[in-house]
Amino acid sequence: MTITTQHELDGMTLAGKVVARTLEVLRAAVEPGVTPAELDALAGQVFAGFGAFSAPRAEYGAPVNVFISVNDDIVHGLPTHRPLQAGDVVCIDVTPNVGGFIADAAITVAVPPVSPTAARLIEAAEAALTRGLNAARAGQPLNGIGRAIQTEVGRRGFTLLPELQGHGVGRAIHEKPDVPNYYRPALRQPLHEGLVIAVEPMISTGKSPRVRTRRDGWTLATTDGGLAAHVEHTIVITKGKPVILTA
Repeated sequence: MTITTQHELDGMTLAGKVVARTLEVLRAAVEPGVTPAELDALAGQVFAGFGAFSAPRAEYGAPVNVFISVNDDIVHGLPTHRPLQAGDVVCIDVTPNVGGFIADAAITVAVPPVSPTAARLIEAAEAALTRGLNAARAGQPLNGIGRAIQTEVGRRGFTLLPELQGHGVGRAIHEKPDVPNYYRPALRQPLHEGLVIAVEPMISTGKSPRVRTRRDGWTLATTDGGLAAHVEHTIVITKGKPVILTA
Protein backbone atom coordinates (compact mmCIF):
# COMPACT_ATOMS: atom_id res chain seq x y z
CA MET A 1 0.00 0.00 0.00
CA THR A 2 0.94 3.64 -0.21
CA ILE A 3 0.06 5.68 2.86
CA THR A 4 -1.90 8.79 1.92
CA THR A 5 -3.86 9.61 5.11
CA GLN A 6 -3.22 9.96 8.82
CA HIS A 7 -5.68 7.12 9.43
CA GLU A 8 -3.56 4.79 7.31
CA LEU A 9 -0.35 5.89 9.03
CA ASP A 10 -1.90 5.37 12.46
CA GLY A 11 -3.21 1.94 11.45
CA MET A 12 0.12 0.76 10.10
CA THR A 13 1.95 2.19 13.11
CA LEU A 14 -0.24 0.19 15.48
CA ALA A 15 0.18 -2.99 13.41
CA GLY A 16 3.94 -2.49 13.55
CA LYS A 17 3.84 -2.09 17.32
CA VAL A 18 1.94 -5.37 17.68
CA VAL A 19 4.59 -7.12 15.58
CA ALA A 20 7.42 -5.62 17.61
CA ARG A 21 5.81 -6.54 20.92
CA THR A 22 5.11 -10.10 19.79
CA LEU A 23 8.69 -10.60 18.63
CA GLU A 24 9.99 -9.16 21.90
CA VAL A 25 7.91 -11.62 23.93
CA LEU A 26 8.83 -14.62 21.79
CA ARG A 27 12.53 -13.77 21.70
CA ALA A 28 12.57 -13.74 25.50
CA ALA A 29 10.79 -17.11 25.60
CA VAL A 30 13.24 -18.99 23.36
CA GLU A 31 15.18 -21.41 25.55
CA PRO A 32 16.01 -25.11 25.69
CA GLY A 33 12.92 -27.22 26.29
CA VAL A 34 10.28 -24.80 25.04
CA THR A 35 8.39 -25.96 21.94
CA PRO A 36 7.58 -23.89 18.87
CA ALA A 37 3.93 -24.77 19.49
CA GLU A 38 4.17 -23.11 22.92
CA LEU A 39 5.71 -20.04 21.30
CA ASP A 40 2.87 -19.96 18.80
CA ALA A 41 0.29 -20.08 21.59
CA LEU A 42 2.11 -17.23 23.34
CA ALA A 43 1.94 -15.17 20.15
CA GLY A 44 -1.81 -15.77 20.06
CA GLN A 45 -2.10 -14.35 23.57
CA VAL A 46 -0.22 -11.20 22.56
CA PHE A 47 -2.39 -10.80 19.48
CA ALA A 48 -5.57 -11.16 21.54
CA GLY A 49 -4.41 -8.43 23.90
CA PHE A 50 -4.35 -6.00 20.97
CA GLY A 51 -7.49 -7.26 19.25
CA ALA A 52 -5.30 -8.65 16.45
CA PHE A 53 -5.38 -11.96 14.60
CA SER A 54 -3.09 -14.00 12.35
CA ALA A 55 -3.10 -12.61 8.80
CA PRO A 56 -1.69 -15.87 7.30
CA ARG A 57 -4.51 -17.80 8.98
CA ALA A 58 -7.14 -15.40 7.63
CA GLU A 59 -5.73 -15.02 4.11
CA TYR A 60 -4.22 -18.42 3.39
CA GLY A 61 -5.68 -20.80 5.98
CA ALA A 62 -2.36 -21.28 7.76
CA PRO A 63 -2.94 -23.39 10.91
CA VAL A 64 -0.81 -21.08 13.07
CA ASN A 65 -0.62 -17.68 14.72
CA VAL A 66 2.99 -17.19 13.59
CA PHE A 67 5.47 -19.15 11.50
CA ILE A 68 8.42 -20.67 13.34
CA SER A 69 11.21 -22.29 11.31
CA VAL A 70 14.07 -24.20 12.95
CA ASN A 71 17.61 -24.90 11.68
CA ASP A 72 17.41 -25.77 7.95
CA ASP A 73 13.79 -24.60 7.70
CA ILE A 74 13.83 -21.09 6.24
CA VAL A 75 10.33 -19.66 6.34
CA HIS A 76 6.65 -20.59 6.77
CA GLY A 77 7.55 -23.28 9.29
CA LEU A 78 4.61 -24.79 11.15
CA PRO A 79 5.29 -24.76 14.91
CA THR A 80 5.96 -28.29 16.15
CA HIS A 81 5.87 -29.95 19.56
CA ARG A 82 9.59 -30.86 19.42
CA PRO A 83 11.37 -29.08 22.29
CA LEU A 84 14.06 -26.66 21.21
CA GLN A 85 17.58 -27.79 21.94
CA ALA A 86 20.81 -25.95 22.65
CA GLY A 87 22.27 -24.60 19.42
CA ASP A 88 19.02 -24.58 17.43
CA VAL A 89 18.54 -21.65 15.06
CA VAL A 90 14.99 -20.35 15.28
CA CYS A 91 13.35 -18.02 12.74
CA ILE A 92 10.13 -16.34 13.99
CA ASP A 93 7.90 -14.63 11.41
CA VAL A 94 5.05 -12.48 12.77
CA THR A 95 2.27 -11.07 10.57
CA PRO A 96 -0.86 -9.87 12.40
CA ASN A 97 -3.92 -8.12 11.07
CA VAL A 98 -4.76 -5.22 13.37
CA GLY A 99 -7.98 -3.43 12.46
CA GLY A 100 -7.52 -4.18 8.76
CA PHE A 101 -3.84 -3.21 8.64
CA ILE A 102 -1.04 -5.77 8.29
CA ALA A 103 2.64 -5.49 9.24
CA ASP A 104 5.25 -8.20 8.82
CA ALA A 105 8.62 -8.81 10.48
CA ALA A 106 10.92 -11.66 11.42
CA ILE A 107 13.86 -12.34 13.69
CA THR A 108 16.31 -15.22 13.92
CA VAL A 109 17.61 -16.25 17.33
CA ALA A 110 19.80 -19.12 18.44
CA VAL A 111 19.18 -21.24 21.52
CA PRO A 112 22.25 -20.86 23.74
CA PRO A 113 24.97 -21.86 23.69
CA VAL A 114 25.30 -20.46 20.17
CA SER A 115 27.79 -21.94 17.72
CA PRO A 116 30.21 -19.53 16.01
CA THR A 117 28.70 -20.44 12.62
CA ALA A 118 25.15 -19.68 13.76
CA ALA A 119 26.26 -16.40 15.32
CA ARG A 120 27.98 -15.31 12.11
CA LEU A 121 24.93 -16.35 10.04
CA ILE A 122 22.53 -14.28 12.12
CA GLU A 123 24.92 -11.33 12.16
CA ALA A 124 25.20 -11.50 8.36
CA ALA A 125 21.43 -11.59 7.88
CA GLU A 126 20.95 -8.59 10.17
CA ALA A 127 23.74 -6.66 8.43
CA ALA A 128 22.18 -7.42 5.04
CA LEU A 129 18.82 -6.15 6.28
CA THR A 130 20.42 -2.94 7.50
CA ARG A 131 22.12 -2.42 4.14
CA GLY A 132 18.84 -3.07 2.34
CA LEU A 133 16.95 -0.59 4.51
CA ASN A 134 19.60 2.07 3.94
CA ALA A 135 19.04 1.73 0.18
CA ALA A 136 15.27 2.14 0.52
CA ARG A 137 14.72 5.84 -0.11
CA ALA A 138 12.30 7.80 -2.28
CA GLY A 139 13.70 8.38 -5.75
CA GLN A 140 16.15 5.48 -5.55
CA PRO A 141 15.58 2.40 -7.74
CA LEU A 142 13.79 -0.61 -6.33
CA ASN A 143 16.65 -2.87 -7.38
CA GLY A 144 19.02 -0.94 -5.14
CA ILE A 145 17.62 -2.82 -2.16
CA GLY A 146 18.46 -6.19 -3.67
CA ARG A 147 21.89 -4.99 -4.78
CA ALA A 148 22.73 -3.90 -1.23
CA ILE A 149 21.51 -7.16 0.33
CA GLN A 150 23.27 -9.36 -2.23
CA THR A 151 26.54 -7.47 -1.81
CA GLU A 152 26.52 -7.78 1.98
CA VAL A 153 25.61 -11.48 2.01
CA GLY A 154 28.31 -12.27 -0.55
CA ARG A 155 30.88 -10.24 1.35
CA ARG A 156 30.22 -12.32 4.46
CA GLY A 157 30.47 -15.65 2.66
CA PHE A 158 26.91 -16.93 2.99
CA THR A 159 24.38 -18.10 0.41
CA LEU A 160 21.43 -15.97 -0.67
CA LEU A 161 18.13 -17.79 -1.34
CA PRO A 162 16.83 -15.82 -4.35
CA GLU A 163 13.55 -17.74 -4.74
CA LEU A 164 12.35 -15.95 -1.59
CA GLN A 165 11.82 -12.19 -1.52
CA GLY A 166 10.26 -9.18 0.14
CA HIS A 167 7.01 -7.54 -0.92
CA GLY A 168 4.57 -4.72 -0.53
CA VAL A 169 2.30 -5.01 2.48
CA GLY A 170 -0.48 -3.11 4.23
CA ARG A 171 -4.01 -4.21 3.46
CA ALA A 172 -2.91 -7.71 2.38
CA ILE A 173 0.17 -9.73 3.28
CA HIS A 174 1.63 -9.76 -0.20
CA GLU A 175 1.13 -6.68 -2.35
CA LYS A 176 3.12 -5.11 -5.15
CA PRO A 177 5.95 -4.46 -5.60
CA ASP A 178 8.01 -7.61 -5.21
CA VAL A 179 11.30 -6.80 -3.47
CA PRO A 180 13.98 -9.31 -4.53
CA ASN A 181 17.01 -9.86 -2.32
CA TYR A 182 19.34 -9.72 -5.31
CA TYR A 183 20.05 -7.23 -8.08
CA ARG A 184 17.61 -7.38 -10.98
CA PRO A 185 18.57 -4.81 -13.64
CA ALA A 186 15.01 -4.49 -14.95
CA LEU A 187 13.64 -3.24 -11.62
CA ARG A 188 14.68 0.36 -12.16
CA GLN A 189 11.40 1.99 -11.10
CA PRO A 190 11.96 4.58 -8.35
CA LEU A 191 10.62 4.07 -4.87
CA HIS A 192 8.07 6.70 -3.83
CA GLU A 193 7.16 8.37 -0.56
CA GLY A 194 4.57 6.57 1.52
CA LEU A 195 5.13 3.16 -0.07
CA VAL A 196 4.98 0.35 2.50
CA ILE A 197 7.21 -2.67 1.87
CA ALA A 198 8.64 -5.61 3.79
CA VAL A 199 12.37 -6.13 3.29
CA GLU A 200 13.46 -9.64 4.29
CA PRO A 201 16.83 -11.24 3.53
CA MET A 202 16.86 -15.04 3.76
CA ILE A 203 20.28 -16.70 3.74
CA SER A 204 21.95 -20.03 4.44
CA THR A 205 25.22 -21.60 5.53
CA GLY A 206 24.80 -24.15 2.73
CA LYS A 207 26.05 -23.93 -0.84
CA SER A 208 22.77 -24.44 -2.69
CA PRO A 209 20.56 -21.39 -3.38
CA ARG A 210 17.53 -23.63 -3.96
CA VAL A 211 14.68 -24.27 -1.55
CA ARG A 212 12.22 -27.14 -1.11
CA THR A 213 8.76 -27.51 0.38
CA ARG A 214 8.34 -30.03 3.18
CA ARG A 215 5.54 -32.58 3.29
CA ASP A 216 3.38 -30.32 5.45
CA GLY A 217 2.88 -28.15 2.36
CA TRP A 218 3.99 -24.98 4.17
CA THR A 219 7.54 -25.16 5.43
CA LEU A 220 10.28 -24.06 3.03
CA ALA A 221 13.69 -25.56 3.76
CA THR A 222 17.19 -25.53 2.33
CA THR A 223 17.94 -28.37 -0.06
CA ASP A 224 21.35 -29.20 1.41
CA GLY A 225 20.66 -29.00 5.14
CA GLY A 226 22.33 -25.62 5.57
CA LEU A 227 21.22 -23.56 8.55
CA ALA A 228 18.94 -20.67 7.56
CA ALA A 229 18.39 -17.16 8.87
CA HIS A 230 15.46 -14.86 8.06
CA VAL A 231 15.15 -11.26 9.27
CA GLU A 232 12.56 -8.70 8.21
CA HIS A 233 11.09 -5.26 8.83
CA THR A 234 8.07 -3.44 7.44
CA ILE A 235 9.00 0.10 6.44
CA VAL A 236 7.52 3.28 4.99
CA ILE A 237 9.57 4.92 2.25
CA THR A 238 10.55 8.57 2.78
CA LYS A 239 13.06 10.93 1.18
CA GLY A 240 15.47 10.09 3.97
CA LYS A 241 15.85 6.99 6.07
CA PRO A 242 12.72 4.82 5.98
CA VAL A 243 10.31 4.69 8.90
CA ILE A 244 10.71 1.22 10.43
CA LEU A 245 7.22 0.35 11.62
CA THR A 246 8.20 -2.96 13.22
CA ALA A 247 11.30 -1.79 15.12
